[in-house]
Amino acid sequence: MIASYKTGFILLISGFLIGQAFLPDSVPAPKTQLSSYGFFQGPLSDLKPANGVFPYEVNAPLFSDYAEKARFIYLPEGTQVAYHPDRSFEFPDGAVIIKNFYYYKDVRQTELGRKILETRLLLKENGAWKALEYVWNDAQTEALLEVAGASFPHEWVDAKGKKKQVEYIVPNLNQCKGCHSYDGAFVPIGVTARQLNRTEQGENQLLRWQREGRLLLPEGFSPEQTPGLADYRLAETDLNAAARGYLDGNCAHCHNPHGPASTSGMFLEYNQQEPERIGIGKPPVAAGRGSGNRKFGIVPGKPQESILLFRMESDDPGIRMPELGRQLPHAEGIALIKNWIKNMK
Repeated sequence: MIASYKTGFILLISGFLIGQAFLPDSVPAPKTQLSSYGFFQGPLSDLKPANGVFPYEVNAPLFSDYAEKARFIYLPEGTQVAYHPDRSFEFPDGAVIIKNFYYYKDVRQTELGRKILETRLLLKENGAWKALEYVWNDAQTEALLEVAGASFPHEWVDAKGKKKQVEYIVPNLNQCKGCHSYDGAFVPIGVTARQLNRTEQGENQLLRWQREGRLLLPEGFSPEQTPGLADYRLAETDLNAAARGYLDGNCAHCHNPHGPASTSGMFLEYNQQEPERIGIGKPPVAAGRGSGNRKFGIVPGKPQESILLFRMESDDPGIRMPELGRQLPHAEGIALIKNWIKNMK
């Protein structure tokens, strides 16, 4: 089964997608059950993509309380994604970006299985994106639509064998808009050239999409001449590249001249070259608890005097950064940024 979208409504087809489908206006959207879209074949929790659905990976993932993510895209038959060098790629109407959030029961023994908590969909309809949230049941057989948001406790064992727990938050639709914004328009996060320009199984991901007819690249496109964020999770990554990749992937969707945090004047894109724009010697726009009585966003050589690190370390909802999407401080990210600031001259 696969789903097709037209003018805001959803059609479920048995078998495979054949041509463009239409629905009478009497059939409402969205679906209340994730399985009704037909994105996955076989047992739903296997997340085995159906025809027209394909996986993707990013270079510098957003930290989400240590949740793992399985990412997919659905494109209607005969459509393509259009490349953009800096912003999110342009998707056709009917496209869906699918992100599943899960935890391994024990990170040291992934064969023990995982628990999927949430699936987020971004649907492109009539030239605009909308978000839908689905929460999985304990049996892992279905995920149900949740428009008001939700929270529930979750436990797992981390890579060091330590039992971890978090009050997992499923955002409501208004909270989604808090980050997914570019000049006030709702946009996807993470489907950019710098995030997607990476090698998977010996082949560049963007070139593979082109080969499969899914992506329209500019003539003469070269992955080697196209920026790609550094994978901050790899120990061998250059310190500056790792830190800038981390800040781009975790902060820059808001902290850019067109984002929700544009008034802060702190812009954390990977290619931002003005020291004050990334926080070096920059005083906060507004004083308050968020500054922790510190004077500047970044004080070279002095991470503990830097507002950036203070807000990353905090778990206070009124202080922490990012404001949404996490309850726990990201220990590994904090260590990276602390080391980066410490080594600044």
